[in-house]
Amino acid sequence: MKMHGLGNDFVVIDERDGIVRATQPVVMAMADRHRGIGFDQLAVISNSPDGDAHLTFWNSDGSHSATCGNATRCIARYLMQEKGVTEVTVTTERGAHLARDLDGTITVNMGHPSLEWQDIPLAREMDTLKLPLPGQPVATGMGNPHCTFFVDDAEAIELETEGPRFEHDPLFPQRTNVQFASIIGENHIRMRVWERGAGVTLASGSSSCATAVAARRRGLVNGQVTMDLDGGQIMIDWRDDGIWMSGPTAHVFDGVWRP
Repeated sequence: MKMHGLGNDFVVIDERDGIVRATQPVVMAMADRHRGIGFDQLAVISNSPDGDAHLTFWNSDGSHSATCGNATRCIARYLMQEKGVTEVTVTTERGAHLARDLDGTITVNMGHPSLEWQDIPLAREMDTLKLPLPGQPVATGMGNPHCTFFVDDAEAIELETEGPRFEHDPLFPQRTNVQFASIIGENHIRMRVWERGAGVTLASGSSSCATAVAARRRGLVNGQVTMDLDGGQIMIDWRDDGIWMSGPTAHVFDGVWRP
């Protein structure tokens, strides 16, 4: 299945009835937007003893990702429609995530953020609220590392230059997602993202969560946050039980993979 959440697009393979050999070369070939299908991430659905399904994620460069928020919402909707329910639990490398259908808008609990340097992880002990990098960005872990810069105008940032520069900084032993965000109103953020292993994307769920957390820690927002991304708008609500992310999902087409 091809799906997307705000233009953040995925190929989703359902292997609950069989085994899929999603090797790195195959993932990279499918990710090619000219010679394959094209996607930011690939997600594989498998059976889970602790939920309605288990999700495994690959980036378009063939690397693994522990989490993918928008793909989780898209697949949760698929599972709800399949089962005729309005609530499912999916598991990932990061743990269990409860998802709900709120009148067509899919919301998922992405869990609690990691705020300590060793959990993100960073290369050495430091203040995660002000990293020793130009612009003093904020580091956050959402199952994958995030580096958030607060700037006057996110639109003016050259993502293709600045993104890879910080993705591969030695401070991040597992590389990092990079966000550039501007406060444009009360609890309202404009954010653009460079994703580790995928490059510039129209949206990123985990990056949206990390940016909202960073803004709250900096005292720039309070309460539910509206995020304006290149692909559309998403809502982030950091509550006592975790970070809830809500937004639209889309199913584009079905296909058959012939090994």
